[in-house]
Amino acid sequence: MISSNFHTHSVHCDGKDTPADMAARADSLGFFALGFSGHREAAFSNCTMTPESEGRYRREIEALKKQYAGKMEIYCGVEQDYYAGRRDGYYDYAIGSVHWIEKDGQYLCVDWSAERTRENIDRHYHGSAAAYAADFYALEAQVKVATGCDVIGHFDLITKFDDAQAIFSMEDPAYRAAVMQAVDALASPGTVFEINTGAMAKGYRTAPYPAVGILKELHRRKCAVMINSDCHDKSKLTFGFDAAVEAARAAGFTTHVVLKHGRWEELPL
Repeated sequence: MISSNFHTHSVHCDGKDTPADMAARADSLGFFALGFSGHREAAFSNCTMTPESEGRYRREIEALKKQYAGKMEIYCGVEQDYYAGRRDGYYDYAIGSVHWIEKDGQYLCVDWSAERTRENIDRHYHGSAAAYAADFYALEAQVKVATGCDVIGHFDLITKFDDAQAIFSMEDPAYRAAVMQAVDALASPGTVFEINTGAMAKGYRTAPYPAVGILKELHRRKCAVMINSDCHDKSKLTFGFDAAVEAARAAGFTTHVVLKHGRWEELPL
């Protein structure tokens, strides 16, 4: 049983609940650890923490650390977007993510809707999903260096609204080549990639990402995985965890990574 979650969002960015309410829910589920990961994106994003909300976020998490000391470990993390630069040394950990592509002088959100994905491809890539994917994965390939992250977040996020693989498929040589260039750049032994169930929680997908084919490549390269629900609603703290464990095992993983006593550890799946 997975009894932790390190990818969570509160009212200080685009989540529904206060950190206190999320911590109470995690405690009721028997969590040994809960990590908060407020969005830190470029100023053009409407999901990012503002300087004011980030200050409140930090203060509230510090208070929760004291409140739950000896009962549940609380961590103050951040989800650092590629376009927000390197993570702040204040945070206990950082998840590195790519939510935007810069194209034609605009920033295209890859995490909005199926309609927006198709519009981005048609309007800015002349209908070429392969070219769109190539630009996305070129940024993914640099996300660890750009953000200084500890964990690679939702590696194939552009598939969020493509559960049927009507746009992106590992069977497409061009798409696979774009994926593998990013894998080659990131996947050194020990690098942590999350298995993310957030799109399942919102009804967009029936399986977590990364896709099992990608997870198999990561296992072959001796990477590690962390299981998170990318939670924006306290009722979804453990949503899809059974499916995430199944995907991890199908790819060959037998452990998952957590923060425990302030250190990265591997626990059995």
